[in-house]
Amino acid sequence: MKTQKIALLLSFLIFNQLFSQREFVFFGSYNWKKGAEAVYVYELDTETGKLTKVASSSDVINPGYITVSNDGKYVYASSDAKTPNYGTVSSFAFDADKKSLTFLNQQKTGGENPVYVNVDKTGKWLINVTYNQPTISVFPLLENGKIDSIAQHFKFTEGSGVNPTRQEKSHTHSAVFTPDYKTVLFADLGADKILQYPFDLNQKQPLLDSKSSFINTKPGSGPRHITFSKDGKIAYSIEELAGMISVYDFSENKLKEIQRIATHPDKIKDGFESSDVHISPDGKFLYATNRGKENNIAIFKVLNDGKLESIGYQKTGGKHPRTFAIDETGKFMIVTNVNSQDATVFRRNLETGMLKKVGKPVKISHPTCVKIKMY
Repeated sequence: MKTQKIALLLSFLIFNQLFSQREFVFFGSYNWKKGAEAVYVYELDTETGKLTKVASSSDVINPGYITVSNDGKYVYASSDAKTPNYGTVSSFAFDADKKSLTFLNQQKTGGENPVYVNVDKTGKWLINVTYNQPTISVFPLLENGKIDSIAQHFKFTEGSGVNPTRQEKSHTHSAVFTPDYKTVLFADLGADKILQYPFDLNQKQPLLDSKSSFINTKPGSGPRHITFSKDGKIAYSIEELAGMISVYDFSENKLKEIQRIATHPDKIKDGFESSDVHISPDGKFLYATNRGKENNIAIFKVLNDGKLESIGYQKTGGKHPRTFAIDETGKFMIVTNVNSQDATVFRRNLETGMLKKVGKPVKISHPTCVKIKMY
C-alpha cells in the first residue's frame, strides 16, 4: 500500500510538472540608443499562441543577436553596432518566477559589428563572432552569469569572394555547436567558407586552433547560419547570397556536401536574402526564412537520408524576417520582421509541417532575434 501511495505521489508530481511548464520568448531589437527598450521577454500561451509582455531592458544598444543559457537563467546579447567601441557582449539574469530581467555586465568583443552569440551546454563558455572586422572571441562565464575577460580571440585578415560588394573580405556570421558540443562551425559569408574548430570546454582556451579546418562552399554562396539534425550526422547551411541550403553529411565529423536546394521558387532569379534555418523538434521538417523580394518561410520535408524536399512557402506577414524560432513542443513558430517592426506567431501542423498565422503580429521596435525557452 505504501509503495502504491509513493508511486501515485510521484505520478502526480510528474504530471503537475509537465503541465505547469511555461514558455518564455526573448527578443533582441535595434533600439539605436541607450535608454530605449532593447531586450524583451514575452510569455507564450502554449494553448493559444498569444504573447504577453512580462519584462524588458534598455541597458544595451542594438542587440542584434541573443541566446539563452541551457538552464534558462541567463540571457546573452551581442550588440550589432558598427563602431569598434560598441562591439560588446552583454549578460542578463532572467527569473522565470518573478518574470524579471536584470542587466549583469558587458565585455568588449575586440571586433566590429558582433552578429552572433552562443553558449555551451554547461554555461561555462560564450562564443561571439563579428562581421565588419571578422573575428571569433571566446569568453569564460562566471557562476553568477556574468561574462569574464576574453580568453581567445581570432581575427581573419585574409579571404574574399566573388561578390565585390558583399565579399570584399571575410565576414564571420555565426558560431554553431554540434549537438555533442565537441565541435563549433563558423560560417564565413565573405570568403565562402565554413570553419570547423574542435571544442574542449575543460581547456583554458576551448577552441583548439591547431586542429581547426575549413571547407570551401560554392563561390558567391555566402553561408550565413547553420543547424544540425538531432543526432548530429547532418548539417544544413543556409546561403544568404545564393538563396540556397547546402546539406552536408557530418557522420565522420567532416562536412561532405550531399545536396544543394533552393529556398525560393524558380521564378525568383536574383536579389536573394536568405537568413535563418531551423529544424522542427521531431526532426521531420526544416524551415528557412527569405527576406528581400519574398518575405516568406520556405518549408521542407526532411527525408530519411537527411536530404530535403520542398513542400511549400508561407508569407511571414511582415517585412525582412531576419530570424525565427520554434518552441520546444514544436507547436509554434515565431518570426521577427525587422522592417515592419513586428513578430508573427504561427501554429505548426505537426503532421504536415505547414504553418498557420495566429492572431495579429506583435509590435516590437525592429526585432532582430528571437529565442524560446521552456521552464
